[in-house]
Amino acid sequence: MKEKLIAQGAEAVLIKKKASTAQLLADNRDALSARHIQGSLRSLTRSAPQFIVLKRRVRKGYRIAEMDEKIRKLRTRSEAKLLEKAGKIISVPKVLKVDEKSKEIDMEFISGEKLSDKLNGMKNWKDVCYEIGKNIALLHDAGIIHGDLTTSNMIWKLDSQASLNDSARSTRKLSSQPARPKSVSVAGAHPARDHAQKPYLKYSSPNRSPALKHIDKKLSNRKVSTSQEYGRLYFIDFGLGFANGRVEDKAVDIYLIKEALEAKHFLHFEKFFKVVLEGYKKTSKHAAEVLKRLEKVEKRGRYKQNY
Repeated sequence: MKEKLIAQGAEAVLIKKKASTAQLLADNRDALSARHIQGSLRSLTRSAPQFIVLKRRVRKGYRIAEMDEKIRKLRTRSEAKLLEKAGKIISVPKVLKVDEKSKEIDMEFISGEKLSDKLNGMKNWKDVCYEIGKNIALLHDAGIIHGDLTTSNMIWKLDSQASLNDSARSTRKLSSQPARPKSVSVAGAHPARDHAQKPYLKYSSPNRSPALKHIDKKLSNRKVSTSQEYGRLYFIDFGLGFANGRVEDKAVDIYLIKEALEAKHFLHFEKFFKVVLEGYKKTSKHAAEVLKRLEKVEKRGRYKQNY
């Protein structure tokens, strides 16, 4: 597969294509040295993403040519900057290359499913909805407005699909299972390897009571449920986003996700949105002010619907 059209919108087209060796080298040039170039290249081609997404802003015939050129150039630059800024806070596709002349952005391809197609059937929907609210709050506190918050602009990537170089941030495993107890490391052992071999490790204290030892034994033999979907939530498509600290814009952003949940997930809308708000309230420093403004935004929305 050389190129494949995966989405076409009013503003842009999304094309999935295979990453060339030259692109892999360019995107990871800091990790490569002349001395170890061959070994690094082999390692790079194994670990680096094999596919990328090209977002190309299309011309609008109804606009004056000079104005169209300027608008597409500014929006391309703005989206790339927002993605780079947001990528330091939450999980978003990594920007690989920006070509303002061609109005194109090369970015990481996220191999997952749209949350709009998945959320209704997820057992850990509470954790996912909480993460949605948390991510929105983190963006807002950093002065980033997404501008098009829907579950269609979110991707759920399973852990089995996750690559090692997805993000510098730690992966949060979302699950409705109870938290695992902290393990006691053994001298000389490799913590990550030991943890991978045993989901639950015993405490090694000789003074532990028989009752606690019995619990330890049960936990150490417990199997991790394969029905739980461990993964990572990505926000995508910042094409309508902008940097702004206004309370009004933040409230509108939350109103958009509320409308989107009601439209796409109407059977579970109320409980989904309730948990989204919970995640927002517990994360944002300005939640009270934003949610108070949301009430006014909702009233305006109902007024428009009535007339």
